[in-house]
Amino acid sequence: MKVIKDQTFGGERALFRTVDAIIENCQFGEGESPLKESSNLEVKNVTFGWKYPLWYTKNIKVSDTQFLEMARSGLWYVENGEFIHCDIIAPKEFRRSKHIFIKDSIFHDAKETLWECEDVRIENVKATGDYFLMNSKNIEIHNFTLEGNYFADGGENIKVYDSTLHSKDSFWNCKNVYCENCTIEGEYLGWNTENLTLVNCTIISHQGLCYISHLVLKDCKILNSDLILEYCKDIQANILSPLGSIKNPISGTIYCDSYEEWIQDDERIDLNQIHIFTKNGDQYEEVK
Repeated sequence: MKVIKDQTFGGERALFRTVDAIIENCQFGEGESPLKESSNLEVKNVTFGWKYPLWYTKNIKVSDTQFLEMARSGLWYVENGEFIHCDIIAPKEFRRSKHIFIKDSIFHDAKETLWECEDVRIENVKATGDYFLMNSKNIEIHNFTLEGNYFADGGENIKVYDSTLHSKDSFWNCKNVYCENCTIEGEYLGWNTENLTLVNCTIISHQGLCYISHLVLKDCKILNSDLILEYCKDIQANILSPLGSIKNPISGTIYCDSYEEWIQDDERIDLNQIHIFTKNGDQYEEVK
């Protein structure tokens, strides 16, 4: 592989269609699309300062690299990309990309990031920004921290482990979501989603977990939450905490320590389809 090292580049398409190269200790200043249409690259300790640096790239490994604020929309249509120890200041990174691995990196302004992507793995990543992972599928996430609303809207086949999400309206309009050992805090969690499973999670959500078809809560805590489970179907819940208010669940079984209020104000709901058990000593007793 050829080596391009210790250089500064400017102007549009500075290294357009570069193939089989190591790019190390370089800076890319003003000038759009410096590495557009390139493939088989190792990018090390590089600073990208302008728009669209890696569009349509294939088979790239990027490490210890910084994407400055104006390197926005820089990683669209990437296929087979590995990004390790990256400092990503720019917004709107990753769009319609496939087979992406991101590790030990920070997204400082993650708004509209990882949209319509497929086959993404994220490890040890922090992100701040709204609409992260919109309309993306086949996602696996480990040790992720998010500060931003509308996480994973429209996503499909998503697994999240050992993560903390401070996110209003997370997991809306999704299919097949699995979370384990996570803390999820934010209003209106999970609306209009099909097949949502939460295992050993802590949930804090006003009017969360509503309009869901097939909801599994296994060994979860739901704290400081109210008006939950409205119009949920096929609930299988084992909750290790008292609940606040429960409103209009449609069907399923709920085990919990206790609950403060049961709101049933929709006469269309068949109460024979919903069962709730609360603790009496070491035993559960059905109360609904």
